[in-house]
Amino acid sequence: MIGRILTVGGLTLLSRLTGFARDIMLAAMLGAGPIADAFFVALRLPNHFRAIFAEGAFNAAFVPAYARIRQQDGPERAGLFADRVFTLLMIVQLALLAVALAFTPWVIALLAPGFAGDPGRYALAVELTRITFPYLMLVSLVTLYGGMLNALGRFAAPAAAPILLNLSMMATLALAVFFPTAGHAAAWGVFIAGCLEALLVAGDLKRQRVLPVPRRPRLDLDVKRFLKAFAPATVGSAETQIALFADTIIASFLATGALSALYYADRLNQLPIGVIGIAVGTVLLPEMANRIAAGDERGARHAQNRAIELTLLLAVPCLVAFLMIPDLIMLALFGRGAFTAADAQAAGATLAAYAIGLIPFVLMRSATTTFLARGDTVTPVIALFFAVVVNVALKILLMGRLAQVGLALATAAGAWINLALLTWFALRRGLVSFEPHLARATAKFAVAGLALAGLLLVAQRPAIELFAGWPALRHVLPLAVLALLGALVYGGAIVLLFGREWLAALRRRGAPKAPPLPADDQG
Repeated sequence: MIGRILTVGGLTLLSRLTGFARDIMLAAMLGAGPIADAFFVALRLPNHFRAIFAEGAFNAAFVPAYARIRQQDGPERAGLFADRVFTLLMIVQLALLAVALAFTPWVIALLAPGFAGDPGRYALAVELTRITFPYLMLVSLVTLYGGMLNALGRFAAPAAAPILLNLSMMATLALAVFFPTAGHAAAWGVFIAGCLEALLVAGDLKRQRVLPVPRRPRLDLDVKRFLKAFAPATVGSAETQIALFADTIIASFLATGALSALYYADRLNQLPIGVIGIAVGTVLLPEMANRIAAGDERGARHAQNRAIELTLLLAVPCLVAFLMIPDLIMLALFGRGAFTAADAQAAGATLAAYAIGLIPFVLMRSATTTFLARGDTVTPVIALFFAVVVNVALKILLMGRLAQVGLALATAAGAWINLALLTWFALRRGLVSFEPHLARATAKFAVAGLALAGLLLVAQRPAIELFAGWPALRHVLPLAVLALLGALVYGGAIVLLFGREWLAALRRRGAPKAPPLPADDQG
């Protein structure tokens, strides 16, 4: 399992790195002005709906169901199930796309009401959204195909697909002179990326001879069970998106640049969430679902503990860096072109606020998997409901004094509440058993993190002063030096606290293997 996590994490890291290259181009060409705000609204809308109807809810309901059917009833029954779900998904997505394109002005007025006082931003947001919204339908296909591949133990193509979004946007931005604005170029890059991503994962499924085909919809027992799980999962995803919609709505009333500051800070915050949290959750869900379907409860719990341990190992240094040197990170990555020092300061403060919730963010997928792998999509919704209520209430309370930083702090608070409730529910029902080794490891990670924080506190100013005379690299080189020193200090602390063999042991430790699938089922 660890090897597959590293595969997904490595490809996700490559995706995030190309994403940073893309964001550097966006920052240089769009800055944090009205065109940037309009484009980020146009990008957020299909992503919000994708998270509601595709990635979050769909994966939560589909992957355990497909894995269970394939494990217990064989590949033919699983293929029939996938065909029927594929047909229903396409019907819903085509209808949603038609409605969204027809009523885009009203959607923008509802979700970014602050744009109403700025006709230029409003009109541009409408135009760009009509270009980006078809991405929702395409990425929904990617989600279906990726879920099937994950259940088959194939993770590379789904993890690599987002890289195409970054490459496509960079290509169109490089050709921005041929578009009305750089925002138009970026929007067309999003649409083209959706086409390329769908082709990539569809090709892998075709090679496995399990590519879904349209089939007359029929609500058989398997589809009914899927829909029964999908409904509460959709509600849960919608609750998360309500909080994100609140960010968009409230930030549209703030000063120009608030939406952009949220975007750049969230992009950095999503690096460890994607590379660590989502990568772990992506592998852990089919791993636990297959083990539970095979009756291996002990192996499922052991796999979850190992996943949490690996998550904390990788997340702690990100947390420390985001809290200690957020402004330097922003300046080094985006401080060029139209992106000013003031923009970097605003985005850096927002990043530090997001970082307060980084630990629950990265652990959330592992905690939720406890329930999803057992077909329970209701309990995570209950936990998320209370978290979202607190989140939105805090956004309203903090926006006046702290602007977009208050929105990020509210998001962090909601994440802690969500994780606490998930853990409490799981402990009360006896679904988790935290090993003593995990508690000891957590304390040692905290000590290593404090050592890293001490280094950054002492070394930040000397590193900046050392390269002050290098105008082109005055932010990049200090960050590189601090990153190198930080890796040595954190890595050294881990070795001292855990022993030289610990990392190798972490990789070796695995749950007992679940019973193998029949030969025909191994794809």
